[in-house]
Amino acid sequence: MKKQLLSLLVVLVLVLSLTSIAGAEAQKTYTIGIAQFAEHPSLDNCRIGFIEGLAEAGYVEGENVTYVVQNAQTDMGLAQQIAAQMAQECDLVCAIATPMAQAAFNACMDSGKPVIYTAVSDPVGSMLANAEGKSDKAITGSCDLLPVEAQLKMIRAILPEAKKIGILYTTSETNSESQLKLYQETAAAYDFEIVASGISTGADIPLALDTLLPQVDCMTNLTDNTVVSYLAVVLDKTNAASKPVFGSEIEQVKNGCLASEGVEYLSLGKETGALAAQVLEGTFAGDIAFVSSEGGDMCYNSEVAAQLNITIPEAEAARGVDVTKE
Repeated sequence: MKKQLLSLLVVLVLVLSLTSIAGAEAQKTYTIGIAQFAEHPSLDNCRIGFIEGLAEAGYVEGENVTYVVQNAQTDMGLAQQIAAQMAQECDLVCAIATPMAQAAFNACMDSGKPVIYTAVSDPVGSMLANAEGKSDKAITGSCDLLPVEAQLKMIRAILPEAKKIGILYTTSETNSESQLKLYQETAAAYDFEIVASGISTGADIPLALDTLLPQVDCMTNLTDNTVVSYLAVVLDKTNAASKPVFGSEIEQVKNGCLASEGVEYLSLGKETGALAAQVLEGTFAGDIAFVSSEGGDMCYNSEVAAQLNITIPEAEAARGVDVTKE
């Protein structure tokens, strides 16, 4: 009888211990760093989508997640400081945009803290993933590679007489260089020539445009963080020259670009949040291949078209979204 009671007591203690451990796991909270390289709508939507994606997976701010959000304002030195701080203080780091992802990877790779990136156009070329899209380090994320061919096809439909497309790009952003190469390789198939101008900082943009605009019929944006951060400056110059600008996502069209066949960043952010949830649940980040955006719907700005005396063809208008009517 005593042996039976002792056995029951041991089982009861074991059950209570396991229940206590399970309860502790259920109540575990995470500190997640969100390190954003620049402040503009594309990256803002990535951040918002990331938080929403994690919430949909059960990781809710104020309940089991605390977010630490910082923005480097396109300053690479500041990006490295932010990454180093988050590598020490956070359980997981979400790095938004290629320069921030590279800084976070460098800061976290020795500590093993997982990095989940988003808005990275070329993870392989940026040395964040291998050819299979994975890594031997604790890093994965999402890619915002532009649908370049679809964009060129749309530009040709809207501007049937155009010959030269101007592109501004930041020479220190590997994502911009890889996208520019795609445009250069694809443009001839649509009877276009790409005229590119490299810049180092936003302060270089006005002078670069003064030289570039007389040579081209229109401009198209990459997902270049510096250029997009200075979109108002770009549009001031291009509007004065009556040259349309094609955006790389819908927010740029809302802000004055003519049209886009680009990336939908809110959805991309949500996908990234879902990846982060897998990692929090125990999957090694490097074992998860990065995911790629599928591109967004075609959108256009009818008010900008009217100002530039450009007619959006019926076929393009029928399949697209007029951002002025949303």
